[in-house]
Amino acid sequence: MITIDQLTVKYVGRKQPTLQNVNLHINAGETVLLLGASGCGKSTLALTLNGLIPHAIGGHIEGTVTVDRLDTQQTTVAELARKVGIVFQDPEAQFVTLKVEDEIVFGLENLRFPPEQMRERVDQALAKVAMDGFHEHRVERLSGGQKQRITLAALLAMEPHILVFDEPTANLDPIGTQDVFALIGEQQAQQRHTIILIEHKLDELMHLIDRVIVLGEQGSILADGAPRIVFDDYADTLQTHGIWIPQICLLAHHLRTQGIVLDPFPVTLDEAEMALHTIAVNTTPDQVTNAQKIITTSSLEATIAIDVRSLSFSYGRERILDDVSLTIPQGDFLGIVGANGAGKTTLAQHLVHILPPPNKTIFLNNNDLTRISAHDLMTQIGYVFQNPEHQFITNSVYDEVAYGLRTMRLHNDEVNTRTMAMLERFGLARYAKANPFTLSHGEKRRLSVATMLAVGQEILILDEPTFGQDQRNATAMMELLCDLHSEGRTIIIITHDMGLVAEYTRHVAVMSNGKLLFHGPTPIAFAQPDLLHQARLTLPPLARLTTRMAEHRSAWQGLLTIDDIIPMFDQTRTTITQ
Repeated sequence: MITIDQLTVKYVGRKQPTLQNVNLHINAGETVLLLGASGCGKSTLALTLNGLIPHAIGGHIEGTVTVDRLDTQQTTVAELARKVGIVFQDPEAQFVTLKVEDEIVFGLENLRFPPEQMRERVDQALAKVAMDGFHEHRVERLSGGQKQRITLAALLAMEPHILVFDEPTANLDPIGTQDVFALIGEQQAQQRHTIILIEHKLDELMHLIDRVIVLGEQGSILADGAPRIVFDDYADTLQTHGIWIPQICLLAHHLRTQGIVLDPFPVTLDEAEMALHTIAVNTTPDQVTNAQKIITTSSLEATIAIDVRSLSFSYGRERILDDVSLTIPQGDFLGIVGANGAGKTTLAQHLVHILPPPNKTIFLNNNDLTRISAHDLMTQIGYVFQNPEHQFITNSVYDEVAYGLRTMRLHNDEVNTRTMAMLERFGLARYAKANPFTLSHGEKRRLSVATMLAVGQEILILDEPTFGQDQRNATAMMELLCDLHSEGRTIIIITHDMGLVAEYTRHVAVMSNGKLLFHGPTPIAFAQPDLLHQARLTLPPLARLTTRMAEHRSAWQGLLTIDDIIPMFDQTRTTITQ
């Protein structure tokens, strides 16, 4: 179905090609997971399949890409749209109309389908994505998961043979993520499509994957094969290159270092559960898990950093925040979680005066936020946007980081030293002269964090800090936040990644429909299934595994991370066969 021969792609203004001498064959009907570090060319490869590269996006291309016997360089984008449909990570970037029906009809009109066929195709496409009856709905009022369904419906109406999903769940809450993966599973079950997935929420979709292809630097193929082979045999290589691997596979590798070998190597939660049920675990009374330690040491006797008092906010007639009260002590590491539209970002934007709060509703270090000058506020609290482009204000990567330092009237030598140190720390030094908008999404995210951290505020708020990052850079960023936290800084993250919350946060604030449902130690929140369900949240993969195990062995109760789980096992070499 897809043949790529000696493909090289180089963007204008870049010295090095993004893809170089790529050779690849994908068969009809395969469901392929495409992995790689940030900036390795995954999205670029996807864009060559439907002809946007080279027809619509500037750059130099060599080699050939053949899709269903059509050379993409010799075939129009319109004709390729009948063959390849791409769902991007941000559905709003694909919308061109205001109403659901118009959005689906738009592609059909451009392909000049007869009007009498359009109604039938619209109805069929909406039915396929379980959105019957949404014809007249406005797209901006849909949830994140519904927007992705409409994006897919618009593609399915054109009946492409190949479906490409480029991080389609990046902006979705855990339940929305599960919905999208279920939708992909439904398309796979129909056996009509070749499916290519670019994704890093791997544990949720491994049951769908036939084949894993891993890209290295400049598009080199690091690994290609069945999931069990790739994640077992190439695990060290993947981790060296900073590539995401499933949490279940990470656990299996950590157990192997303890002399415990799971055979066959598990790639799904079900497989891991079957193997672990046969392993003896330590249940000595003095064993205390990390999760339990967090519960017993969670109270912070410290100065209050942020105090929110009965904050409400409406947009038109819609209530976005409803009487929210939240006290955040200095030195806390807090996760704010909830479904899309719960009010998380709106709350955070009030904390930094992007949205002005009413008088005496938010206090920063015991001072009414409304009485703090913009300059003083910037030196006390930093905010990193969910969409990095929203905070770029200069024409170079260097100047983005240096801008805040210059506003502090530091000497040029100090500005240069601190700027270059921050660029080195985030792997961006080689892009110092590049325009920020030419970076990959992961690189943009790292730059947006670097611009805030350079100033050195005592309170940092980060909206989806690991969004778009490969595993190496995500880990490096969280370790950096941990270092800053250990120095006494207050760290607040807004995230849909419940694994991130389990591993790093001390406390969690759970929001739903503008209300604060819970604020307390993270493990206590994770132990309340009704709370998580009400907030459209799910346990992270390892916590789901240990919850299943705890149904038979109470010693597994409350374990959230690999560091929690490893002490459970005897330090003797064991081989387990399902």
